[in-house]
Amino acid sequence: MSCKSNSIGAIVSFIGKVRDFSEGSNITKMKLEHYPGMTEKSLISIENEARERWKIQDLRIIHRFGDLLPADQIVLVIVASNHRAQAFLACEFIMDYLKTSAPFWKKELTNTSERWVEHKDSDDLALERWK
Repeated sequence: MSCKSNSIGAIVSFIGKVRDFSEGSNITKMKLEHYPGMTEKSLISIENEARERWKIQDLRIIHRFGDLLPADQIVLVIVASNHRAQAFLACEFIMDYLKTSAPFWKKELTNTSERWVEHKDSDDLALERWK
């Protein structure tokens, strides 16, 4: 991503991190799984849709997978646009899509158990506003 353009008036970024506590338990590790090939196509699709909806100069999505520890960064979204409103909306849109529709699966591990992370109703509601 190059931010040298004089037409860029705003750069918005979001970093998602692994929490150390969830659903009443201390998290010791998170495993993120994905389908190679399918995941990349999905990320390109959401990038293209964001570019169609908003006047974006550039954007990047970086999403990790594998074993992650509490405080590790999971996802980075950066959006550059002429104006801040376009950049904020595009960034929110991308994150709502990633939380609900991107082919990533999260498993939280504690000292005594492990569980797959389920989609929350609030995540689905957030995605509805973009339809």
